[in-house]
Amino acid sequence: MDWVWTWGGKCFGYIDGEDLWTYDGKHIGKIDDKEIYDCEGMYIGEIMNKNRLITHCGKKSWRRFSFTPYGRRVSYVPMANYLGYAMYAGYEDFPPPESFTG
Repeated sequence: MDWVWTWGGKCFGYIDGEDLWTYDGKHIGKIDDKEIYDCEGMYIGEIMNKNRLITHCGKKSWRRFSFTPYGRRVSYVPMANYLGYAMYAGYEDFPPPESFTG
């Protein structure tokens, strides 16, 4: 289990194998190489700098495999937030965990 933060520094949750989870136990996505896709197969972002999540604006129309999300897991107290990084051109911050329903 590896904790991850948004590019802006907000604690998002963790990666367990090829799965992305919010700190409150929601299965958000599957990881294909470093790219993250939601349960409908839509690109939602990628992993950069080992533990940061960011979204490449030019990849928002990309699709991969769909999947059925796992049931909720136990919630964790989120790790401390960090300072954000300067945003790269063509990218935007990964959505916060609260923006994912389910």
